[in-house]
Amino acid sequence: MQYLKRKIDSYLLNWKNDPNKMPLIVAGARQVGKTASIRHFAQSQYTSFVEINFVTNPGYKAITKEGYDPKTIRRNLSMINPSLQFIPGKTLLFFDEVQAFPEITTSLKFFKEEGQYDVICSGSLLGVNAHHIDSISVGAKIDKLMWSMDFEEYLWARGYKEDFVEEIFQHMRSATALSQLALETLQKLFLDYVLTGGMPRVVATFIEQQNFSGILGMQRQLLSDYKSDVRKYSEGTEQTRIINVLNRIPAQLAMENKKFQISKVAQGARARDYWGCVEWLHDAGIITICHCLQTPNLPIRGNTDDNKYKLYYADTGLLIANLDDEASTDLRVHKNMGVYRGALYEQFVSEALVKQDYPLVYYKRPDSTLEEDFFVRTSKHLIPVEVKTTGGQAKSLRTLIDSSSYPDISFGIKFTGGNIGFEQNIYTFPWACTFLLKRFLSELE
Repeated sequence: MQYLKRKIDSYLLNWKNDPNKMPLIVAGARQVGKTASIRHFAQSQYTSFVEINFVTNPGYKAITKEGYDPKTIRRNLSMINPSLQFIPGKTLLFFDEVQAFPEITTSLKFFKEEGQYDVICSGSLLGVNAHHIDSISVGAKIDKLMWSMDFEEYLWARGYKEDFVEEIFQHMRSATALSQLALETLQKLFLDYVLTGGMPRVVATFIEQQNFSGILGMQRQLLSDYKSDVRKYSEGTEQTRIINVLNRIPAQLAMENKKFQISKVAQGARARDYWGCVEWLHDAGIITICHCLQTPNLPIRGNTDDNKYKLYYADTGLLIANLDDEASTDLRVHKNMGVYRGALYEQFVSEALVKQDYPLVYYKRPDSTLEEDFFVRTSKHLIPVEVKTTGGQAKSLRTLIDSSSYPDISFGIKFTGGNIGFEQNIYTFPWACTFLLKRFLSELE
């Protein structure tokens, strides 16, 4: 499969060129492209690349039986595989699938002290083992969280260059409408992306075939693999509860009140019994949590109600995979999103925000209809973000901007199926532009 350019490529290069770099841990859910990106980087930047996979070759777990000294580890690796080359200053040592052997991270501080070899660890479900890994490698590593492909990376994969994105951004910056051709092209590309999701293997297959044949099967297999991970790495009765939470997300997103309700997961389900399941899925990188603000004011940190939240998938393809057959067929063949229309676009916007490192927060006032899908912040402003399935009015957005009760809010963002515009302190952008929001707000500030 041809390598697809990723944003982590430049991050890895900057990491390599840092004279004070520490060992790197790249975390992320299954199949987001971690291993492929690290291999691509290593093959172009190092004379020697040593890749150790603790799942496909569990025998490598024996390399630390005599301790975590780098020389001992290299000696034991060479005993298992004498073809491995360790060239000081020119070798990348890559420990993959670390979730199967988190103890290897104990060696990182010793590799850092030795300073002769660059080291990267990677694996899925590292968030589940985060406390253990942090405790044995404190101060000796840096962490990088990797997601599936965002829409800009998808555009690169489809052959669109930076000037295409730059033109879109300049229209956002000046709040001027795109040409009809540009808008239609963008909307078609965006819908294709929504249907495929951002998993690199799925995207590559779609681009190679130029159709959706077999895509749903790949998405559902990935979902099945995630469930297998749940059964493998979680304990006892938690397994069923975790999978129940995962399966209930589409139905709850399709409801008018998208707040996730534990009572609808299973008969007699109680919040205190299920919150750990929600956290497990979040730590595994499979879902994201959108917390409810207590008040739509700054700061965001410490201003949320822990008992109210919405759940989204970390990749839109997982939502597609969890739809029933009829809804999935209708969506792909007729582009009819039916009851899932609102859920799908809100899901996509949540995903785009997370991939720009925004924490997910929303607001719903208990005693009224005032409700806002998301909020982001800059150093000075709290910005409400509304996702509209049609071009209708945004009453809550208007209230938040106009009311003196919310001094941190002076303008808002509305994502719709329409064109770019600005009116009465509301910027309107197509859904597809969400990936440029952080850049837009930074320049606006």
